[in-house]
Amino acid sequence: MRRTRILTAVLALAAGLLSGAPPALAAAEPAEKTVSITADTYSWKNARIDGGGFVPGIVFNRTEKDLAYARTDIGGAYRWVESSKTWTPLLDSVGWDDWGHTGVVSLASDSVDPDRVYAAVGTYTNSWDPGNGAVLRSADRGASWRKADLPFKLGGNMPGRGMGERLAVDPHRNSVLYLGAPSGKGLWRSTDSGATWSQVANFPNVGNYVQDPSDTSGYASDNQGIVWVTFDESTGSAGSATRTIYVGVADKDNAVYRSTDAGATWSRVAGQPTGYLAHKGVLDAENGHLYLSYSDKGGPYDGGKGRLWRYATATGTWTDISPVAEADTYFGFSGLTVDRQDPGTVMATAYSSWWPDTQIFRSTDSGATWTKAWDYTSYPNRANRYTMDVSSSPWLTWGANPSPPEQTPKLGWMTEALEIDPFDSDRMMYGTGATIYGTENLTAWDTGAQFTIKPMVRGLEETAVNDLISPPSGAPLLSALGDIGGFRHTDLTKVPSMMFTQPNFTSTTSLDFAESKPDTVVRTGNLDSGPHIAFSTDNGANWFAGTDPSGVSGGGTVAAAADGSRFVWSPQGAGVHYATGFGTSWSASSGIPAGAIVESDRVDPKVFYGFKSGKFYVSTDGGATFTASAATGLPSGDSVRFKALPGAKGDVWLAGGASDGAYGLWHSTNGGTSFTKLTNVEQADTVGFGKAAPGASYQTLYTSAKIGGVRGIFRSTDQGATWTRINDDAHQWGWTGAAITGDPRVYGRVYIATNGRGIIYGDSSDSGGGPDPDPDPTGACAVTYKVTNQWQGGFQADVRLTNTGTSAWSGWALTWSFPDRQTISQIWNAEHTQSGAAVTAKNVGWNANVAAGASVNFGFTANWSTSNGKPATFKVGDQTCAVS
Repeated sequence: MRRTRILTAVLALAAGLLSGAPPALAAAEPAEKTVSITADTYSWKNARIDGGGFVPGIVFNRTEKDLAYARTDIGGAYRWVESSKTWTPLLDSVGWDDWGHTGVVSLASDSVDPDRVYAAVGTYTNSWDPGNGAVLRSADRGASWRKADLPFKLGGNMPGRGMGERLAVDPHRNSVLYLGAPSGKGLWRSTDSGATWSQVANFPNVGNYVQDPSDTSGYASDNQGIVWVTFDESTGSAGSATRTIYVGVADKDNAVYRSTDAGATWSRVAGQPTGYLAHKGVLDAENGHLYLSYSDKGGPYDGGKGRLWRYATATGTWTDISPVAEADTYFGFSGLTVDRQDPGTVMATAYSSWWPDTQIFRSTDSGATWTKAWDYTSYPNRANRYTMDVSSSPWLTWGANPSPPEQTPKLGWMTEALEIDPFDSDRMMYGTGATIYGTENLTAWDTGAQFTIKPMVRGLEETAVNDLISPPSGAPLLSALGDIGGFRHTDLTKVPSMMFTQPNFTSTTSLDFAESKPDTVVRTGNLDSGPHIAFSTDNGANWFAGTDPSGVSGGGTVAAAADGSRFVWSPQGAGVHYATGFGTSWSASSGIPAGAIVESDRVDPKVFYGFKSGKFYVSTDGGATFTASAATGLPSGDSVRFKALPGAKGDVWLAGGASDGAYGLWHSTNGGTSFTKLTNVEQADTVGFGKAAPGASYQTLYTSAKIGGVRGIFRSTDQGATWTRINDDAHQWGWTGAAITGDPRVYGRVYIATNGRGIIYGDSSDSGGGPDPDPDPTGACAVTYKVTNQWQGGFQADVRLTNTGTSAWSGWALTWSFPDRQTISQIWNAEHTQSGAAVTAKNVGWNANVAAGASVNFGFTANWSTSNGKPATFKVGDQTCAVS
């Protein structure tokens, strides 16, 4: 599933940053209206889809049972929770400015100290991602992270991302790590547990393979570089660096290198095969075998030929152990794993076998002989060694009814991640372009019985969301998604039975419903061949295709009249068009440029709106003709989203812009004739509406924005006069600039589009819409204050506040005075005010509740001049805390 989406919004500095030394934020512009940064306590969940994107890596810890991680190309990293058989997200704290760090190119779990885990992050190596990559390190299994910035980019969503793992921890001296870099940057090493990195200067080959040298965007023309690192644990002892290390390089003639002196010197492994790329290198130290899976391409989509090889580490003998003759391959090999309970058992995948299905191979004699997951009986009929149960994710059938030898659901595609649980020979997991599949009776394969494959993906949500709607009746949520089209959620806690079909768009780009007839729904999207628009008259439960005007090449945006009588469509490849009825005949609209974003008035069925390159357009004749508004001062670019308010004709809100020009939130009450910019919103990228707060007459506003110098998700119950930040630094989800909407039936509920973490929805504990009262906890307390980093003029500190009393706190505020007039510049996991030396740090929504005996942690960076003494006294309310 190729997701190379370019984020067109110019991203602003984020307030929520990963634990570690964060960069200073730019000073906030003064706001003329009130900004409430902390208020409501929200609970955040995913609208369940379960999967929906490519999982290129699965990593099991080698010394602790049931500890496993998964990485995604744009949706962060996850840790397996054995008790619930689910995955928990680990990178939701990645903020707006660091959105690229949701792409994970590699993971490493420390076998010496299983609490430690590392992630190499960065989404693109070309200009699409403005930031460099980083290595994140955690000492608590991903619950919190510290960051080491790198001087180059990493490509979690680049070609070759299924190779690996590029990041590895020395199994004997776990302070030593290696990272293989793309783009000709070579091999890198850390000797201080990932805190700092330096290039291995004498590593002889930076790689030379590129997918497409002619690609001027830099996406397919980047050197895929160093692609995996594998330690031979038999060549070391506890506390001493492992002597033998193998490194895979994206070079068809020189794919494998080795060091036998703990990385001091390196040499090309003699006798190695050429003409292929080594996607994986997995070492069986017990038998002295290094297994390698080769493909003629870097993946994850391409690959027409491939081989499997075994290297004897003691003798230097290479053996071709491929399960099929080279002439019979039409795929490359990638997924590769060894059964650590029975190391003579090895498995591999034909990752690029798209038709009729992927293939999985298994050997129990170190590759001498192989069996297949499926084989032909008499073509086109096939016999499977497995059964598939997708009842937990029924959409994985894609609603298809293929002819043999294809089957539905497929065994998979893009199967580059394949791992046998090192503690359980019966459990295997593998990643596909849409999910993680797994089995818990794998050894049935060897007895001739069938093993059962099921999705093992619950909790891992990896869709890129393009649009969201929440109608006033029917299903509470309909979504437009990349890669898998979209869903109708009648229950947010359950996986829908099927994505939108008839037609099944590869990506849905826009959704709308008729405000007064919400059973009428329209969607547009991308499809290799076929129509790009579809309609529903039953609230999205069933669909039928419309027809395209001439020249349409993509979905674009679409708007439904308030009464469902007509539609306006701005597709890719053609200009804006309108139609009465369900799009059987389209006419070109006049007065509006091609590529404009279109929306409808939610009251008057003849009124439609458009926006393009700083100009707002209005039609009062059902989309036949548009007139440019005289409104000025709107954003000049096209990174804009706007919506008309339900129930109020001509009430329009517009968000968008760029940091080098007009950027913010605008409001019109006269149908776009003029707009007023909200002075208390510095930047905004989305706008949506939800049920009004109790006692309020105007609907609740929601936006992904920068307000008061803080990037976040904000809510207003008074038409934008005041704003409340409703997310927190632990819940940021990278880039959230595609869509947002409230629920018209549930006050406080908001749906947020992410670019890889699926659909996030939040529910409020606040029934009134105002700020929470100031916390006033009682009982004893204790504080640990620690300066963790100091530099000339600045420092970073961590604070642990413990409730040592007998009653739980439902909120807290910690006060102290700096002895040397230090000033806080940035704080995370808390909010603060400072007057002179006096500081008050208060809870954010998610860490307000502190049970008796429990602790809460926050940190900050601050400035100092002559000295940096520690505060002597801390108080919670009237209670003086014990200090350690």
